[in-house]
Amino acid sequence: QVQLVESGGGLVQAGGSLRLSCAASGRTFSSYVMGWFRQAPGKGRRFVGAISWSGGSTNYADSVKGRFTISRDNAKNTVYLHMNSLKPEDTAVYYCAASIGTEVVGAAYRYWGQGTQVTVSS
Repeated sequence: QVQLVESGGGLVQAGGSLRLSCAASGRTFSSYVMGWFRQAPGKGRRFVGAISWSGGSTNYADSVKGRFTISRDNAKNTVYLHMNSLKPEDTAVYYCAASIGTEVVGAAYRYWGQGTQVTVSS
């Protein structure tokens, strides 16, 4: 069982940056692929990116490539989403998730956080 808690959301102007954090409970955090998703108002939950257990592999949605970066600190049981050059269309609730698989592409996520709101003003 893994519990995930996101933080770091807020209001930022277009072009600005934010860093989201996702703190995980449990001693097996380092064995999970970790992903970030987002859900904009009136839309479904969309994949943002994922990182392998070692941090050596990442995968990103085309919409955020070159602007967002995922990193993790297994010693702190935390995964981060670094967001730069934010756009109003990045406004959404952001969720982190944990997968027991090994791939950063097409992973099935078993555990989810409660989400944190990111609002980008124009």
